[in-house]
Amino acid sequence: MTRFESSYKTPMFTALLFAALLAGGGIGRALAAVEPGVTLAPGALAGAATEPTVVSSTPSDRATAVPTSTNTSDNVVTGAAATATFSQPMDPATINSSSAGDVLTFTVRETTGNNVPGTVVMNAANTVATFTPTWSALNPNTSYTATVTTAAKNAGGVAMANPIAWTFTTSAAPFTGQTPVSLGLAGGFAILTKSGITDVFPSAITGSVGASPITGAAIHLTCAEMMRGGVYSVNAAGPLPCRVTAPNLLTVAVGDMETAYTDAAGRSLPDFIDLGAGLIGGLTLVPGLYKWNTKVSIATDVTISGGPNDVWIFQIAGTLIQASATKVILEGGAQPKNIFWQTSGAVAMGTTAHFAGVMLSKTMIAMKTGASINGRLFAQTAVSLEQNAVTRPAR
Repeated sequence: MTRFESSYKTPMFTALLFAALLAGGGIGRALAAVEPGVTLAPGALAGAATEPTVVSSTPSDRATAVPTSTNTSDNVVTGAAATATFSQPMDPATINSSSAGDVLTFTVRETTGNNVPGTVVMNAANTVATFTPTWSALNPNTSYTATVTTAAKNAGGVAMANPIAWTFTTSAAPFTGQTPVSLGLAGGFAILTKSGITDVFPSAITGSVGASPITGAAIHLTCAEMMRGGVYSVNAAGPLPCRVTAPNLLTVAVGDMETAYTDAAGRSLPDFIDLGAGLIGGLTLVPGLYKWNTKVSIATDVTISGGPNDVWIFQIAGTLIQASATKVILEGGAQPKNIFWQTSGAVAMGTTAHFAGVMLSKTMIAMKTGASINGRLFAQTAVSLEQNAVTRPAR
């Protein structure tokens, strides 16, 4: 428990104050104002409208190896809570909030600055505030800062004179060694969809494309845009001479694409949960399993760093939006074939943006003018191209 105490301890000041109170009869009034069992905050005058302070906290300031979550006997997992103990009863209306950010009184945030969603409640005596993260756990290997601001007021309406902040770091956890997501026959394609491909000429596709169960008439690429590979169709439609009619192969490939999506979405024990609150621009992402309960945005370049055999799986409950002219940069030998982006929502890559990895989307993938990808585009609806470069990585 961290102690937040007055640092003013000059004996002369104490002696002078005692003499002044004694001369004026104030000492008796001061002692009379203290109820049995009540401890005054350091330096407080009894009976005065003193400012409340935070006298202790959990986790303690600069604590390390803080557990990321707690598990009850009912197997209910909650994120490790942060508490602030006040020097006197507080007005709960100035501290309670439905989520971090609604009332900026008691917050917990990653040291990078991203707020942790959570709820704040007071104990029965209104002296202890507890912040509990909304999601099931804090992230391991992460530094957090808890803050109580001067918006906090005591029962008499007196606000804290100064904000209080303390930091703690969650326990280190070995990153989950993920195995690559098996793509089966889908791995032979650069683009595979169930609802077709729209295109603004010219795009440059290195690798085969296919669509099923939609007919080949929904594949709007030309053979001149196929740098390597064919255009696979379920019927005698699609561009010639690069069209390949292969309904049975496409049925299996699309089934493998759906299986790959389910595999990626079903991986458990994530190394990171809601990293950066979904704002991953500017971050360096190490190998492991990442889970977001929200959308993900790439507003600035993001770096994926690791070795040639390392695996990254990104589980995204919402959309994935990449801003124009931004890049997904690979470092240390990381390979696009080992990077899997599983998204429940639509995907949009901005103008001239560059992406890397295998995109497994439940809905649509849209590439804006001049965007490029070293990877695969697998959509369970449609893919939209606008003068794009799509290069299938080595298997």
